[in-house]
Amino acid sequence: WDETHFGKMGSYYINRTFFFDVHPPLGKMLIGLAGYLSGYDGTFPFQKPGDRYEQHNYIGMRGVRLCRLVSRWLAFLCLSIQMLELSKSLPAALLTAFILIFDTGCITLSQYILLDPILMFFLMGAVLSMVKCNSCADRPFSASWWFWLSLTGVSLAGAMGVKFVGLFVVLLVGLNTIYDLWDLLGNLSLSLVMFGKHLLARVLCLIVLPLALYMAMFAVHFAVLNRSGPGDGFFSSAFQSQLIGNNLHNVSVPE
Repeated sequence: WDETHFGKMGSYYINRTFFFDVHPPLGKMLIGLAGYLSGYDGTFPFQKPGDRYEQHNYIGMRGVRLCRLVSRWLAFLCLSIQMLELSKSLPAALLTAFILIFDTGCITLSQYILLDPILMFFLMGAVLSMVKCNSCADRPFSASWWFWLSLTGVSLAGAMGVKFVGLFVVLLVGLNTIYDLWDLLGNLSLSLVMFGKHLLARVLCLIVLPLALYMAMFAVHFAVLNRSGPGDGFFSSAFQSQLIGNNLHNVSVPE
């Protein structure tokens, strides 16, 4: 059923048809983009689970181009987190990656048009970036420190932009940041000016940057979906007047 739902959402993006959904837009936009780049024309109806795709080119959205590609990166991210930063043990890292590669759930999720592999990619990317940033604590404000801190913010935006479940990794990074700042505040050799710089850097990279990217996703979402479709009745008359094909299109609506 989920593949039917998210496949239809991808078709809406290809056809530029507005719709209303509970999830943020990033994952569905990526699914639509994968279908568009692989030659899918957005004409499959996705009416009920189990319908045969027949001549429709669904491969790009389902596995080869997006979900399966993302799933392959999960094992690499898991290996990097475990081996390079946490356990420092190659056998432990290989065992963790092996378990993930042959996990039935991950194998199944990577075969269909779903948001979960994309969400897991951003979740693990956020954890890896956070751990790598922690490893650069002895050289703050270096290029690598800024890179991993910024990449953490980008990954947080990606996780929130796919599903609201991504807020849990925001909580994880937030608790880690609070602990880090508390530790810096207790460092008597660190001046208040330097502590302020640390605080400002984290505000910019872990709050301002993710929020800006999150809002940018919706800006793209509304720019692409410029045609009337299911769900536009939930919105104001002024909004509906901007949708091509709507009864109120180009009608002057008083403020």
